[in-house]
Amino acid sequence: MEKTKVEYLFEWMDETTKTIESHLHEPYLDSLIITLETLFFQGADESLDDILTHKLHNAIEKIKLEEYDTSEIRKAIQFSILKGMKDNTQQQHLITPEAIGLVIGYIAQKLMVNYKQVRVFDPASGTGNLLTTVISQLEKETEAYASEVDPTLLQLALVSANLQKTTIEFFHQDSLRPFLLDPVDLIVSDLPVGYYPDDIRASTFELKAEEGHSFSHLLFIEQSMNYTNPGGYLVLMVPNFIFDGEGSDKFHAFIQKNAHIIGVIQLPDSAFQSKKNAKCILILQKKGNNTEGPKQPLLAQLPSLKNSRAMEDILGKMNNWFVEYHEQQE
Repeated sequence: MEKTKVEYLFEWMDETTKTIESHLHEPYLDSLIITLETLFFQGADESLDDILTHKLHNAIEKIKLEEYDTSEIRKAIQFSILKGMKDNTQQQHLITPEAIGLVIGYIAQKLMVNYKQVRVFDPASGTGNLLTTVISQLEKETEAYASEVDPTLLQLALVSANLQKTTIEFFHQDSLRPFLLDPVDLIVSDLPVGYYPDDIRASTFELKAEEGHSFSHLLFIEQSMNYTNPGGYLVLMVPNFIFDGEGSDKFHAFIQKNAHIIGVIQLPDSAFQSKKNAKCILILQKKGNNTEGPKQPLLAQLPSLKNSRAMEDILGKMNNWFVEYHEQQE
């Protein structure tokens, strides 16, 4: 079997990263950053020693970056990050699967159909894979922003965006603290699930817990709403238990007051490592002066992402729903 271009590029990234890893005794993901920077700058960093520099120059000669398109580069980087995360990763470091990123991108494209330019923000961007996938599908002039607290993930996101020739302004901070950012038209994010450790900061949110630590995913929804224009949209991956678990009463009241529920897309359990980690896509519109919710929210259950015929069927139904929704909004 002949290797695909993505496989060839991934193998090159993997081999080069292993060379750096064994030479510098750095973790795989940190070594991957050096690999991607070497690829982007077409040469080794001057601070590296002569032996490693020589090896990297030899490696660079084996790959012609201009022969790869953006999606091939993104997928190869994604496979490399997945490999690095497999061994030593915490739950919140999981990467959003490409197929789900494409579904979120499809939804974003349908919501933004009447916008000439789009300002988009991911407040929990991780390695940036979801945001770059969405931007590639919007096919509009975009101003993109992303925030990530983990410095390794942020560096991976930055060099990945550079290789994909995608302009994103990154914030390195706790995303539940205030941003120097004007509200945006669209927020897309795969929200971190679990408890937020800073109770003092959490106490400033409406969706804080009455006692003990607050849920970060609830605080992220409120924070996202703060940075969305009235009439703007949020396409968020949230845990399935958000609708009936702890804190759900407060959550329902908050959404009723501040947003229209545009839809909920149930994702297949097979897309997640276990049922308790399963998520759905929640689509919201922030209320504005002239906004009104859809007559009937978009409710869909996605089949296995490998079942292309069933996927086409669902996307056809979603297409029809969006046509009616935009007609209703006019």
